[in-house]
This record gives sequence, structure tokens and C-alpha cells, in this order.
Amino acid sequence: MSTASISFPQDFLWGAATAAHQIEGNNVNSDWWVREHSPHNGLKEPSGDACDSYTRFAEDIAILAKSGLKVYRFSIEWARIEPEEDFWSRAQLLHYRAMIDECLRQGIEPMVTLNHLTLPRWFAAKGGWRSPESTKYFSRYVSKVLPILHGIHWVCTINEPNMVSLTHGGAEGSNMTASALPQPDPVISEALIRAHQAARELLSSIDGLKSGWSIAAQAFHAMPGCEREMLEYQYPREDLFWQASQGDDYIGVQAYLRTYIGEDGPLPVADGVEKTLTGWEYFPEALGIAVRHGWEVSGHTPLFVTENGIATDDDSRRIDYTTEALKGLREAMEDGISVLGYLHWSLLDNYEWGSYSPTFGLVAVDPMTFARQPKPSLSWLGAIAKSGRVEI
Repeated sequence: MSTASISFPQDFLWGAATAAHQIEGNNVNSDWWVREHSPHNGLKEPSGDACDSYTRFAEDIAILAKSGLKVYRFSIEWARIEPEEDFWSRAQLLHYRAMIDECLRQGIEPMVTLNHLTLPRWFAAKGGWRSPESTKYFSRYVSKVLPILHGIHWVCTINEPNMVSLTHGGAEGSNMTASALPQPDPVISEALIRAHQAARELLSSIDGLKSGWSIAAQAFHAMPGCEREMLEYQYPREDLFWQASQGDDYIGVQAYLRTYIGEDGPLPVADGVEKTLTGWEYFPEALGIAVRHGWEVSGHTPLFVTENGIATDDDSRRIDYTTEALKGLREAMEDGISVLGYLHWSLLDNYEWGSYSPTFGLVAVDPMTFARQPKPSLSWLGAIAKSGRVEI
């Protein structure tokens, strides 16, 4: 029985991603910590110690490096760096610089995300992204962070601004299917765009640094006769942000699922299809669709897959899903679309915004001892990073 394979360019970047609140633990000055410990919060469980990665980051970077992956995308936590308004923690800035230095020491390219969903509780109390001064607050934070970013090549300003605009009510928990989400807030959307542009201007002072942000792509599909409804639904939730990214150094693409749009909006995931642990449809083709759409709407801005993965307790299905996703990605690249790299979500099984049950990780984490146990999918993806070849 013969096997086929696909090849990626030698300079294609392979890695894995995490987010601070989901892995660090005890992010007590964030708005999410406040929510997790409020009554009737709608969440299954709080983040607590998470994966204890705040103290174990060197171990996590070593696991990634040993696998053969070459990029680690992680976020720094605004709520730790500025726990009270205009009060700055030098120790926390040095902590995140130590993470960057550990990546460089182990031959790993760091990609630093400046804001991954959580906000300092003081900023949230002022209205968060609804505050008329949100751009000022975020720019001030970025200015304080600039000194620790020298010597790195990749920064993501804001993670999934289109989802931030949708989930402003904080009622979504870990259910990120479109049919469960509220309307986008246009005030927040515009504030995020302004904050991103201001951050990029500040980051441009660092030689050799490329900046962008990441967009959650839903691979929208129109039900028969509902093409107009789909376009109207899609614009404020996705295309507005692709268009605002034109001229950026790159755009992060984050793809997991597809969403059908009917006359009255998004439809629930159909009965009878395979679903992941998040209740999303098993649909690896979402990545190729997202890359093609983002490339077109952003005016051919270079793309970087900053998240793609599957919540499953069957690691063989993770490998199957990722294989098919990479196949669709490579086909898009062969059609002339510029894609710089692929980062898997996630390096670790982690806190998925309300629950530890959805396991996305290439590495399992014991909730009692925090012991790390790499899954077969980690060595599989690491081998692809080394060879540039995917067996189909």
C-alpha cells in the first residue's frame, strides 16, 4: 500500500501556542479571575493553578524544543504587569523577558501575544474596551512592554478581536459556536482596531519585529438561497477585521470549525455529525477555507496560522484532523497564498475558558502534580517540523 506526502517550504515555521490565563495559574488581578469567583457565573470550574506554567515555563519550552517544533507563541499578562492603574511591576516584566530568553536559549522562536482575552480588573471596571480611553490604556501598556521585546521577531497585538467584540457580555463560557454568541459590539470593534493600530505604531520602533493580530475564522457557509444573509452576518464578525489588517506585517489565522448561516442567522451544529469535546463539528477543512478567505479579504496580506487544533480525548483523531487541515493549507499555498507558518493549539491541555474538560493539547498535564506527559501527536508534529513533509 503506497502513501502520498506533501511538502512545505524549508523556511516554513512550525510550533505550538498557549495563552497566559489558560496555563499560568492564579492570575488573580484579571477580570476572568473575578468572574470565575463570582456567584452564578455559568462556568463549570475556575482556572485556579491552571498548568502552573508560571513557574514551569522552562520545562514547557524544553518539551517543545525537544519535539522539533521551532516556534512558541505565548501571551504576556497585562493584569500581572499593571495590576493597578498606572502601577507597574518590574518583576513581572522581567519574568516575561526570562521566558523570551529561555526560548532563545533553547533555539525556539518566541511569538509574544500582548493581550489574549483577559483584562486587568481595574480596566474592566472602567468599561474595558468600551472605555473612551481604551486606546490610551492599551498604548501605555505596550509602551511599558517595549523594552522586553527587543531581539524577537514576532508580536501578536490582540488575540481574536472579533471574538472579543462578540463575547463582551461574558456569558459564553467555553461555547464559541456562532449560534451561541451574542451580537458584536461596534464600539468594542472600533476600539480594538484603534488599539491594534496604535500598538503597531509603537512596535515599529523595534528593528526586525513583525506585528499583526489574530482573527478567529468561522468558515461561514450559506444555506441555499441565503448568500446575502451570510455576507451580512459575516461582515461585522470577521471581514471588518480582515479589512482592518491590510498593510500589517502578517495576520494570524485561527480556524477550528465551520458555521452555516440561514435566513435567521447561524444554525446549531447538525445532528449526526462527528463533534469535538467543545461540541464543534469535526471539520478540518476549516483551515484551508479560512486561509483562502483571509487572503482575499485582507488584500493579500501575508498569513500565519496562529491557532488550529481539536478538542479530543483520542489523540489519533488529533493527528487525523491536523493531517487534513495541513493538506488544505498546503493546497492554498500552492495556489499562491502566502502562509508563513503553522502553530498548533495547544501545546498543553489547559483551561478552556470555564472548563478543563476540552483537551486540545499535544501534552497532557496531571491536574494534581502538574506532571507533563507528551502525547504521540507532539512527536508526530515535531517530525513534520524537522522534515517539512506530511504523510497523507
